Amino acid sequence: MTHTTAQPAASASHPVLRVPPASPAAAAAYFGASLAFYADVSDVAAALAPGTDPGFVLIDSRSPESWDQGHIPGALHLSTALIPEQAGRLLDRDVPVVTYCWGPGCNGATRAALALAQFGYQVKEMLGGIEYWIREGFEVETWQGREQRAADPLTAPVGADDCGC
Repeated sequence: MTHTTAQPAASASHPVLRVPPASPAAAAAYFGASLAFYADVSDVAAALAPGTDPGFVLIDSRSPESWDQGHIPGALHLSTALIPEQAGRLLDRDVPVVTYCWGPGCNGATRAALALAQFGYQVKEMLGGIEYWIREGFEVETWQGREQRAADPLTAPVGADDCGC
């Protein structure tokens, strides 16, 4: 005779489960859609590797002063406020766009992505912005040249090329 011990049911009063998880089908639809809207910093870096065609244009949507302070090599500077007047001249509607701004605490890349989508561009937002680009140890370009900081071990894999996600 096999004896199984029933696991106690999770308490609905627990903060994590106060709102129950979505059904597997709803979760798959949501997370699948999420990947259509967002790009990971490491994936963008890999796509921008020298000698490769990333298949998209990377847009830094910050101010000129912020751009000069440091930006991703190969990015195009297009401040969100200038999208209406300059996007048509600088971008091809057949080439997807990936936007970024300062970081997770800033919604500038989201506003730029919205403006670009409203003008008919396929667009994704790079999660983490320039903050996580730098924290993951990728090179930035400033008005003084290029620089690279050591990766933050809390945000990037140590001793591996990728996180295995």
